[in-house]
Amino acid sequence: MRMGDKRRFRRDPLEYIDGLRRRSTTGIIQLPWGEYCVSDADLARRLLRDPEFHTGKSDFFGELLPTREAQVAVGHAVRDVLREGVPQYQAELVRAVTELSSTSRWPESGNRLVHRCVAGLLLHPVSTPAAARRLADQAARRGVVFHAPRMWQRVRAEVWRARLVAALTEEVRQRREHPAGQARDVLDAVLGACPPAEVSDRAVAELHVMMHRAIVVPLSASLAWSVLLACLHHTADSPWPWPADQVVREALRHRPMPWMLARGVPYPVEVGGVAFQAGDLLSVSPYLTHHDEQQWSDPDAFRPERWQEPGDHGCFITFGAGPFTCAGAAVAQTLLTESLTALTRDTRLSVTGGDTRAAMAEGNVPRPFTLCRTPMPSGTGHNTGRR
Repeated sequence: MRMGDKRRFRRDPLEYIDGLRRRSTTGIIQLPWGEYCVSDADLARRLLRDPEFHTGKSDFFGELLPTREAQVAVGHAVRDVLREGVPQYQAELVRAVTELSSTSRWPESGNRLVHRCVAGLLLHPVSTPAAARRLADQAARRGVVFHAPRMWQRVRAEVWRARLVAALTEEVRQRREHPAGQARDVLDAVLGACPPAEVSDRAVAELHVMMHRAIVVPLSASLAWSVLLACLHHTADSPWPWPADQVVREALRHRPMPWMLARGVPYPVEVGGVAFQAGDLLSVSPYLTHHDEQQWSDPDAFRPERWQEPGDHGCFITFGAGPFTCAGAAVAQTLLTESLTALTRDTRLSVTGGDTRAAMAEGNVPRPFTLCRTPMPSGTGHNTGRR
């Protein structure tokens, strides 16, 4: 990447790739680091839903699972545990939001809030040794879960990751020797979907760490975007004019956390005039698809009300589409809506230092901002119902 491109990308990565899309005449763009991305929304949707383009395993799990069937089983098992755990998540939310400072720094505070509320679903508080749960919390704070920006922090994170995987490997061994009757947490869910003859104790531990990040990071980033965008677009003292679920959906559209969905090409094919060989990477960008003028009216505007308007819903791929759609999409939206509802109940939110440009870590996350929460008389808080 040329120095000028690096500066432009670092200043506003989403605007940079949108500029590439607008200049493209083929429906496909070459990213500055050499890989290709589908920029045409219709073509992106066809590729995501084409079964022939999605043969074999998902790249998300790497080589930790032997078959696509095993990958699907793990995804569904984890989704089921999270869905059953929604009431537990809600209960912890009440406590966490009550203890949240009236002025807090985000997205860090959102990271901590979401991690606290989901921790008991990841590792059951009664069935898991206290030492293992403390280690998981410490590892999350030290860069194992959330992106560590500095090199020394990433090195430290690898040390903590090794400790966590070792502790979880021992916990997996214990649970396999004394299996539970039903899944109590995400670790049990992964265990139940992984036969010992096919998946080692350590691989299960690695999968748990992977699922830990895959659950917490998108939730916390999307919650931060929901808070930031709604506050920036409604600065009056009156309650928000939108229900929480509409704010969440529009934030997921406007600033999707997964800004690129990469897939290895399964066979030689030509896309947009570019010849790809088997194994080459080709990406689809939810951000570009969600900002396509042919798919959405006024796509660059943050308009939560569009989700109650007929005929204004284009190709929505925050959670993927087709064979590799995220199994937990519906429960993720539920947890996000519950989180935003709890944050706004009888409370006025405002932000300072807000910036809609993304900061790229392992995905599209907000740049730091300060959230202020001001109590309002009961019954006058933001409109947090569903429609």
